[in-house]
Amino acid sequence: MTTFKEYEEYDGLGLARLARDSEVSPEEVLEAAIERIERDNGIINAVVRKMYDEASRAIREGLPDGPFRGVPFLLKDLYTFCAGVPLTSGSRLFAGFVPDHDSTLVERYRAAGLVIAGKTNTPEFGIAATTEPALHGPTRNPWNVGHSPGGSSGGAAAAVAARMVPMAHATDGGGSIRIPAANCGLFGLKPTRARTPAGPDLGEYLEGLSIGHCVSRTVRDSAALLDATCGPASGDPYWAPPVARPFLEEVGADPGRLRIAFTTKTFDGAPLHPECARAIESTAELCADLGHEVEEAAPAIDNRMVWGAWRVLGGVALWNTISRGARALGREPRPEDVEAVTWAWAREGRKCSGAEFLRATQTMHGMGRTLAGFFEGYDLLLSTALADPPPPLGVIDMGNPDLDDYCERHLVAAAPFTPIFNASGNPAMSVPLHWTEDGLPVGAHFGARFGDEATLFRIAAQLEGARPWKNRRVRK
Repeated sequence: MTTFKEYEEYDGLGLARLARDSEVSPEEVLEAAIERIERDNGIINAVVRKMYDEASRAIREGLPDGPFRGVPFLLKDLYTFCAGVPLTSGSRLFAGFVPDHDSTLVERYRAAGLVIAGKTNTPEFGIAATTEPALHGPTRNPWNVGHSPGGSSGGAAAAVAARMVPMAHATDGGGSIRIPAANCGLFGLKPTRARTPAGPDLGEYLEGLSIGHCVSRTVRDSAALLDATCGPASGDPYWAPPVARPFLEEVGADPGRLRIAFTTKTFDGAPLHPECARAIESTAELCADLGHEVEEAAPAIDNRMVWGAWRVLGGVALWNTISRGARALGREPRPEDVEAVTWAWAREGRKCSGAEFLRATQTMHGMGRTLAGFFEGYDLLLSTALADPPPPLGVIDMGNPDLDDYCERHLVAAAPFTPIFNASGNPAMSVPLHWTEDGLPVGAHFGARFGDEATLFRIAAQLEGARPWKNRRVRK
């Protein structure tokens, strides 16, 4: 019988195997997760809604025989519906909203056998690269509780890094899977556009920029979960390219000799923090040692133009969300409903013309064509997720009403690489291969061709074997 002081040593597939072989019961696995949430959440503040009773009831009523049967799991408290459970999206405006049905993705999580035990913190409407909402308070990075775990899936990443659960639901509209994974020493893959469903309430998230998946400690958990959740749902506006075989079979498969481009500067030529540059150089050397062809190169991209288009689309989406929420309360939106930068951004979105919106959409489509041309000559593009290591809490201030300052400092300058893959729809990932001298993680970021998660999973597993990270643990 496995004693569940050993719970933290297993990934999701490992826990599922133990339960399948009757070495532990799903109830024991859930109790181990609850114990760790109760032990650490008071400091980390990753979990903002506990669903222990719902989780126990799901086990009692019988779990589906899926690949993750009996594995505890956490949902990000952003847009994704879970029937009967409040969904705040990090905003006091939605504090009373309770959906009456599951999102398609949640239905697939349940079918995979996952046991949903709670919901994780997120910045208001997911618009920040940190997780410090006024509604729930800041989530702290388990590697150093004075620093940010990233955002917008910061609660998810902090929970997994603290080993509360082996993996957790996350979403990514501009880097929100990859940035928290990078900041918290985890693996985080953003799938190809439309690889996982957004329905039934949406055809797409944020004009196709955003998609749901997870953050995890191991590559294989991410692959297996994507196998369990990928594929179109009825009525989806478009589909991702079909895959040749299950993603889990790509983990451990020979990636062949890949041609990898890398850059230690932003696409606009600005320098990165020395630790980020070292992370890229070290990863490039490791890839070369593994037999890949590595050279310095980057696509011709105006990062400020990409974030400018994202700002337009994001503002329109924010105003739509806020006005819909206020109408549900029988009134018009007002500044006190939301945080200062959210209100400023939404007000800008309200004034956006149809022509401006169309131009922003066309800019995003142009990124797809630019990257398609670049990836005719390369298999992968290597960078970091962020320009700097994880910042201290409080640096990114959602109470700042100066939208120009917020966007310039905390989007354009801070996240120069991640949004282009949301714009294009290409898959991309952060792999935990570097730690600073102060012990903070810095993820290596890889982007690939549209529809080519297979290559990402193959090289991620190769890197995981060459420079293992699973035994790196936060200090408690």
